[in-house]
Amino acid sequence: MSPPLLKLGAALSTMAMISNWMSQTLPSLVGLNTTRITTSDTLTQISPKEGWQVYSSAQDPDGRCICTVVAPEQNLCSRDAKSRQLRQLLEKVQNMSQSIEVLNLRTQRDFQYVLKMETQMKGLKAKFRQIEDDRKTLMTKHFQELKEKMDELLPLIPVLEQYKTDAKLITQFKEEIRNLSTVLTGIQEEIGAYDYEELHQRVVNLESRLRDCMKKLTCGKLMKITGPITVKISGTRFGAWMTDPLASEKNNRVWYMDSYTNNKIVREYKSIADFVSGAESRTYNLPFKWAGTNHVVYNGSLYFNKYQSNIIIKYSFDTGRVLAQRSLEYAGFHNVYPYTWGGFSDIDLMADEIGLWAVYATNQNAGNIVISQLNQDTLEVLKSWSTGYPKRSAGESFMICGTLYVTNSHLTGAKVYYSYSTKTSTYEYTDIPFHNQYFHISMLDYNARDRALYAWNNGHQVLFNVTLFHVIKTEDDT
Repeated sequence: MSPPLLKLGAALSTMAMISNWMSQTLPSLVGLNTTRITTSDTLTQISPKEGWQVYSSAQDPDGRCICTVVAPEQNLCSRDAKSRQLRQLLEKVQNMSQSIEVLNLRTQRDFQYVLKMETQMKGLKAKFRQIEDDRKTLMTKHFQELKEKMDELLPLIPVLEQYKTDAKLITQFKEEIRNLSTVLTGIQEEIGAYDYEELHQRVVNLESRLRDCMKKLTCGKLMKITGPITVKISGTRFGAWMTDPLASEKNNRVWYMDSYTNNKIVREYKSIADFVSGAESRTYNLPFKWAGTNHVVYNGSLYFNKYQSNIIIKYSFDTGRVLAQRSLEYAGFHNVYPYTWGGFSDIDLMADEIGLWAVYATNQNAGNIVISQLNQDTLEVLKSWSTGYPKRSAGESFMICGTLYVTNSHLTGAKVYYSYSTKTSTYEYTDIPFHNQYFHISMLDYNARDRALYAWNNGHQVLFNVTLFHVIKTEDDT
């Protein structure tokens, strides 16, 4: 209990004791202690000639103690002993009334203090509740800001994976340089520093070998697919988005083509960040509608299948003109040999480390997949390979280092099931699963610069990371 409440309790206790004292002691003071008192709050009956009539003690509405004394008949003698006792009693009662009044004032003052403290406590409680609500609001705001920052960083993961691969390569180069430094030190100790030309030639040869090594490292065999990373949610269930694998490091433009038919609008974004935020930099209106979702941007130009035909179009973004067009001989079109999901996906154009490719099917090959390498300028077929895999049974496909990888489905549970190498003209069945998060893939293409798979997954633009197994051949290998 707080100090004001203790004071209030003490005052009430004091008043009760005073009331007790007056009801029990007053008759004794006036010589009436032998008088019989009734059990109720009625008058104590005393003969008026012999004694007094006294009411039991009580409290008025303000809490003060009250008693009533009826004096007996007065004697003619002013010095009567009982009169003196009465005067003494009255004086004591007056003194006690004054004390009780003081206690009452103190009690009222303490009670007001308690009320004031109660109001302050309620105010503090309201302030603490407001602080708690503000803290929750602030935490929610900070969480949202962190989430937005994380969404901005997600597209950088493939770039970091590329850095990890490059770091391993740099480690190999450092080891080569350390070996060369050791050799140079040994040569210098043996023949001195005068044979500079020979040493310079060794350095030039090493540099050439390192460059050749880097070229060989760009190609490899697909071992694993991880992800996806969701970059954006936009458009219809079917579409395509891509970057240029031959663009410079500073050129990170993104192209976006929604739907698989009845459209000619290509949207361009300066970067992945602009693509995510929806900040278009330019829009292109193609001269022809496209068919399917299997377009590719390669060396500054868009390659796509003209609607309701087996004609391939090369369109320049810089000039806004068609640079070349050519019919892909015998290629089925307009849902004759599409992938399993349909959508006029008969002709799939793609690019890898080697160049530009077309994947399609013909009646001559019984509807099985045909792979053709194209001249990027004229669209002429340079060489073709006939596989034994039915085009209609394939979910999607993509090229890495001259090898075609085919998925068994476009729906959930999809995996890379079949591969065909154009280097050896051989095929094999594989088992490389990947997470089809949104259950319907209508576009899947490899980008050699990013070493990632770009996919359109049921209205979601996503990226898959790929792990390649590299085999480095030396000059001594046959």
